[in-house]
Amino acid sequence: MNDRSRRLLPPMGALHSFVIAARHESFSRAADEIGLTQSAISRQIATLEDWLQVTLFTRTGRRVALSNEGRAYLDAVAPALAAIRVATSRVIARPDDNALSIATLPGFGMRWLAPRLGGLTREVPELVINVAARVHEFDLEAEGFDAMIHFGAPDWHGMEHDLLFREESIVVLAPALLADARATRPTDLLKLPLLSQAVRRGAWRQWFDAAGLDAAVPGDGPVFEHFLMIAQAAAGGAGAALLPRFMVEPELESGALVAPFDRALEGEGAYYLVYPADRLKRPIFARFRAWIVAEAAAAT
Repeated sequence: MNDRSRRLLPPMGALHSFVIAARHESFSRAADEIGLTQSAISRQIATLEDWLQVTLFTRTGRRVALSNEGRAYLDAVAPALAAIRVATSRVIARPDDNALSIATLPGFGMRWLAPRLGGLTREVPELVINVAARVHEFDLEAEGFDAMIHFGAPDWHGMEHDLLFREESIVVLAPALLADARATRPTDLLKLPLLSQAVRRGAWRQWFDAAGLDAAVPGDGPVFEHFLMIAQAAAGGAGAALLPRFMVEPELESGALVAPFDRALEGEGAYYLVYPADRLKRPIFARFRAWIVAEAAAAT
């Protein structure tokens, strides 16, 4: 490598610190994530800016924000660093191992998949399942996953989709709140705060429509990002919640939540196992696929 080529490769530590700090637009939060001090992160960024002779962040007091040059540089180097991580993990992994990496939605992973993994281990003891949570869109193969659990439509281009089950949502609330509100009819729910999931704010309207009620549904109830947050809030008496049945089975069994109405809302979306077709060439993946499809069929 000649001097010019070497000059075009900034220190890896500085690059890593920059990407984390840029994502948070905060040196202190980057320091917490990486495990360094804020001053160490600041020195790494200063080193990189000096190397590039470009201002990557604008500073206003203790606040920092990406400059235009910094954002352009982030867009270029962040995917490259991610690719390096994926390539490195593939090199150090044993090519003949029995490990699978599965991405899943947090709620599905915690309430449906994780409780069943013991049965999979007993059935296929040589299999090691590594599970990671993903909420937003990502590149399955670039991140090194063998498969993912997707909710919605079978719309991942170039991937295989195995239908697991369709989602069925039910109304739940804390027993004490149910007693206080004397909620014996669906319309009684309108007297209570209606807890909603951030990307499904229209679900309550759909449930009331299915119940044949055209009453105005309050749209200003508490909103949460994750279903499990809603379940905990409902169990604490914060309001009524409309949640996938499998998400609240533990609370229903313990009595922390009750379902006062038989009516369930079946959404248009479903849960799918999504994977590249070539994964089926791996016998260990084929066994995992057969297991999860059978588990889903038995649970519905």
